[in-house]
Amino acid sequence: MLKLEVSYRGIFAIVASVLAIWAFIELWPVLLLVLISAILAIGLLPYVDALVRAGVPRGPAVLLVMVAILVVFIGAFSLIVPAMIDEFADVQANLPESARELEELLAMVGINVELQERARNIDWGGLVSGRAAVTYGQQVLSTTISLITIVAMTAYLLADKDRVARFFGQFIPDDRKGEAERLFLSVSRVVGGYLRGQLITSVCIGIFTFVLLSILGVPNPLAFAVLAAFADVVPLIGSFVATVPPTAAALQQSSTQALAVIVAMIAYQQFEDRFLVPRVYGRTLNLPPIIVLIAVLAGAELLGITGVLLALPLAAAARVAIDYTIENRHLPLMAGEEPLAPDQPDSEPRPEPESRPASRRRPRRSAPPPRNSKAS
Repeated sequence: MLKLEVSYRGIFAIVASVLAIWAFIELWPVLLLVLISAILAIGLLPYVDALVRAGVPRGPAVLLVMVAILVVFIGAFSLIVPAMIDEFADVQANLPESARELEELLAMVGINVELQERARNIDWGGLVSGRAAVTYGQQVLSTTISLITIVAMTAYLLADKDRVARFFGQFIPDDRKGEAERLFLSVSRVVGGYLRGQLITSVCIGIFTFVLLSILGVPNPLAFAVLAAFADVVPLIGSFVATVPPTAAALQQSSTQALAVIVAMIAYQQFEDRFLVPRVYGRTLNLPPIIVLIAVLAGAELLGITGVLLALPLAAAARVAIDYTIENRHLPLMAGEEPLAPDQPDSEPRPEPESRPASRRRPRRSAPPPRNSKAS
């Protein structure tokens, strides 16, 4: 009969595991804010350290970097929001006529779609009802509080970098601190390189969008350029977000301008994906396209837009950790343990059977001498 024995230690381990999982699920919104703050702190740390090396105290250096970022975001917000409101009003007023022009343009290439009638039947008042306005207001308030929390935690991590490192270092064994530091530096290099590379590509698409829309005479080119720069941060769907608003604005001028905007933006996306991104990032990410797609889809399913934004840096950091583990798998797992040599067998060889001593061997019998034959 099978006898099951459960110790108090085992029961305690099971209960502790269940409580840890429950606490992780309940505290996940807070842990997510901490994760975002840590990624931002890793990306901003080189700039803070550069100011410190230039003679600026660490506290004012962190303050300067954070104020610069806030100025950029506030300026972008003040540019994008009024322009989007104006464009929405223009689209609402001119959509039936613009739909008719687009319908005629599509008919020239053999595509017959009734766009004008559908444009007239749009219920604009239902898009922003009272309940929807309350929901949007709650989302804006929640997002604002989260952003303030992220800014505060990022500033704290940058200002107290050494103290935070000492706090987590006390949980690492002394013989493993060197490996942990090398792994952290590798992950920091990848995440920081991704953020700096993303800044370069965002600036490039912003400049391109501004020049393109200025040449075509599309209104609010600067606002659309800033929107494209921020949308470029979002993988896969960022190009759609960067293309649709300026196309809708160009459609108010003429269908030809709208078509030119679409073609030019698609061409630039191909240039960015095939030429610019590989040279800007180099070997920083080193992720296959299928891994990028899976990471983005998984992030979108788990965390929505936040997961999409975190997908690539987290996937790149995971790749670094896996590569580091594979490259150092020959290291001893325990303090004082020697690694096993590649050609060393796992078990001791069996001893060969001892040979019989020479003194106890039976002597060989020599062959008898040949007999002499008689003469016949």
